[in-house]
Amino acid sequence: MSGRGDPPEGTPEGAPGGNDDEYRSVVFDESFVRAARLQEFSAQERIGEHTPAVRSRRSMGRYSPSKQALVLVTLIVLAFATAVYMGIRHPYQPPGQDGSEPMRSTVVPLAPRDPVPGGAPADLLAHSPAADFRTDADGVTLPGAHRTQSFSANQVMSALLTVKDYIVESSIDRAVVSGGASQPVRLLLDPGQQDQFESSLSHPANDGQHAATGWLTRFDPSRVVLTDEPVRVHGTLAATELNPGTLEITADHSFVYTVRPADSPGTAKASLFTVHREARFHLNLADLRDHQVQLVYSAVQAGPQSCGADTAGYLQPLLAGQRAKGGGPAVTDPYRLGQPTAGLCGVLAPGAQPSLPAGH
Repeated sequence: MSGRGDPPEGTPEGAPGGNDDEYRSVVFDESFVRAARLQEFSAQERIGEHTPAVRSRRSMGRYSPSKQALVLVTLIVLAFATAVYMGIRHPYQPPGQDGSEPMRSTVVPLAPRDPVPGGAPADLLAHSPAADFRTDADGVTLPGAHRTQSFSANQVMSALLTVKDYIVESSIDRAVVSGGASQPVRLLLDPGQQDQFESSLSHPANDGQHAATGWLTRFDPSRVVLTDEPVRVHGTLAATELNPGTLEITADHSFVYTVRPADSPGTAKASLFTVHREARFHLNLADLRDHQVQLVYSAVQAGPQSCGADTAGYLQPLLAGQRAKGGGPAVTDPYRLGQPTAGLCGVLAPGAQPSLPAGH
């Protein structure tokens, strides 16, 4: 029989010795409840239809949403600024932007032993080694494209086409050859070589890297003008894989121009001027994507010119009837492909000049 302090229902909850003693360690205090993210709605708030029993409480974290957004924006700006700074001031960036190589060149004048033949442009060409050459861009023929270890046949053909475009713009385009334009050539160069190109045009020098005529063929428009005859072209292109990321294209061409003096372009006799250019181009994946090239080497033999002519800025053709002031140590034929550059000046091979019949 229960005593007076033991009601029939047992010891009241919360009283000493009650059953809740074993759960006392998990009782939530007021601070825990206030920190909870869920809060029970009041009875009045739950009257509304479809109202959930609880609502999320606003986080009592250290930062308000506006401060968190400000911190996030600040971090993004700092990250972007750091990326830009590292891109500009990367300590391991090579001298040429994007890893491109500087262009090296040699330009060798070829001096004739006899006076320069003159006549009508068509007659000069018909009696010269260029009689059967193709004209303008048709003369820059493409070889078959074959895949390499790292490049597909389509990529090799793309490289060949890009180099052809460079050759056409730099040695055939009349506006460029006449000394009046350079932008078509610049746009085809890898960005890492554009500063060197512009410096070569603004301050040409025979230092092996800054001769404008190493990049392109051009005449001084105050001295020489082209006739209406198209440029005659003959040469070869070849593609090889230099390394897994680079294709190398070698070009070997002779270009034949018919020119007249600028002060009497309609009446003076024309003469021929021949440029033999051997060039080596590199194209990486970015160049293939952007339709650009790296011209890494250019060897030019051009005549008839005098050995003392300054050819860094413009080629200096001797015109019809003129003689060279001095010769060079070796006879050089600009129509002979694959011939190495000979010294600082060469003697123009007699067979490279037109052989006009008597009376012309």
